[in-house]
Amino acid sequence: MAAADDVQLLRKAVNTLAIVPKSTRITTLGRKSYNVLLYLAQEQGMEKDVFRTPLDAVVRGLDFDSNDHALIKKHLRAMVSTTVEWQSPTSGEGAAWNVSGLLAHARLSKERGQVWVEWSYAVNLKQELLDPSVFARLRLEVISQLRTHAGVVLYEICTRYKDIGRTARQPWRWWYPVLSGNPHTEKTERLEYRIFKRDTLKPAIAEVNAITDLEIELVEHKQGRFIDEIQFHIGRKKPAASLGLARAPAPVDMGLVGRAMQLGVGEEAFDAMTVGCDDPTVRSALDVLERRVNTAYPEPLRDPARYLKALLLQGSERAEAAAEAAAAHPAAVALAAREQQAQRRQRWQAEWIRRANDRCLAAIEALSEETQHALEQQLLQALQARGAHPSIIKRLGTSGWHHPMVRQEMLRFFGDATFGPGWDKPGAEDLLEIATEMGGEEG
Repeated sequence: MAAADDVQLLRKAVNTLAIVPKSTRITTLGRKSYNVLLYLAQEQGMEKDVFRTPLDAVVRGLDFDSNDHALIKKHLRAMVSTTVEWQSPTSGEGAAWNVSGLLAHARLSKERGQVWVEWSYAVNLKQELLDPSVFARLRLEVISQLRTHAGVVLYEICTRYKDIGRTARQPWRWWYPVLSGNPHTEKTERLEYRIFKRDTLKPAIAEVNAITDLEIELVEHKQGRFIDEIQFHIGRKKPAASLGLARAPAPVDMGLVGRAMQLGVGEEAFDAMTVGCDDPTVRSALDVLERRVNTAYPEPLRDPARYLKALLLQGSERAEAAAEAAAAHPAAVALAAREQQAQRRQRWQAEWIRRANDRCLAAIEALSEETQHALEQQLLQALQARGAHPSIIKRLGTSGWHHPMVRQEMLRFFGDATFGPGWDKPGAEDLLEIATEMGGEEG
């Protein structure tokens, strides 16, 4: 009989720790969901061929009362169709090499108002998955707090070898598909180690060290002048107050990614851009995106993913600036950050106003000559009533509204009447859309 702690932990076979995708990408939510399904299958026992549970025991944050289960269907479909190679992180440690799908089949059904999921495993893996002989003991409540696929996988592998104090040495290109969840492609063959280290290794190590009970250090091994193999040294933090372990794992929260997909942001793009962002920051950015998507002024949003990325980057910049100011404390640091942001805002505002004027100008020039002449007479009366400078009124009479001294007056007059007051004054969300394109570049 297993010990009490074992019952409350996922026993994950070493052959399933370093899975290499051969067809499509494995996402963070997909791996977390797979872990929950595996835990529930181990609870239900080896004697079963098909496993069943209410869907809300596996995932939360989706509207199960509607007929839209697109996100969970996508993940279940990927678990069945994604071909993976099963291997241990240490050569020769696992019982055997296998290739199969993550799941053999999956099915959703609705019974008495409740959605149920059923699934099964390939016959060549079932024994090792449900009753493994060599395995890692994983705390799913810790995994639930990790945001990146690389962070989840690194925690799983390092947990297996924490008593040894280090992982095995492997070529860094071996680690890439394992940690990233991406299959090998022609593009990944051209990947440089420094990019892999910057975009995958460093964020994953920082995440594991910040959230889990492990302290991980990257160790690089050179062949000549170049990094050839890497491994990880593993330490343990001082014991903290123990977390209460529930009898069953918490369901995986798909609420934020489900909402992002409804707003036109793909899951993989959302997964990449939210690395390092906490849930309140992401939720706030989605609120702004939703408001922008629901308005067509001044025009429909063309690229929700770019817009959301700009929101998240701006939120990160604000957090970093606040942290630097709090740490350094000199007033000059905070003042420089404010001045830099003010300069950016001025550039964004000028660009937005330029585009608004261009749209207004195009609308006027699309009118017939007779209509434009009538507008000139209306503008003349308005300028006279306002007591405008005589030179402006004179230029309108002699050269028409196209004269540089008059054109802005015509744009303002026509724009207010056609688009409404404030048509040339951008709001915060308008500036964020321009920031998406311009970023923080100078000039």
